[in-house]
Amino acid sequence: MKKYKEEYGFTLIEMMIVLLIISMLILIAIPNVTKHSRSIDEKGCAAYVKMVEGQVEAFKMDEKQMPTSLADLTDKEYLPENPQCPDGRQLSINTEGKVEVAGGSTNP
Repeated sequence: MKKYKEEYGFTLIEMMIVLLIISMLILIAIPNVTKHSRSIDEKGCAAYVKMVEGQVEAFKMDEKQMPTSLADLTDKEYLPENPQCPDGRQLSINTEGKVEVAGGSTNP
């Protein structure tokens, strides 16, 4: 009779090498993701400001007047309650209908 010696599966050393490679990839990836989080927040805030400016224009066309504050937009359901940037910065509207961000500009 023939002996069947072929075994299937992974050895402990093979598993440890795979875990080492995965760990190294994670160690490389995590700092890159966290480094770009500020850039992601700024771009998200800039996009939200553009959306709010669009809602200001829609309010102006519908109501035939400029909103005096964000409360006007939330009262008429153009925006959700407490509109703010994804990073938590507050928004405001100036007299010309331009949306401003507290703590700095979001213009690219």
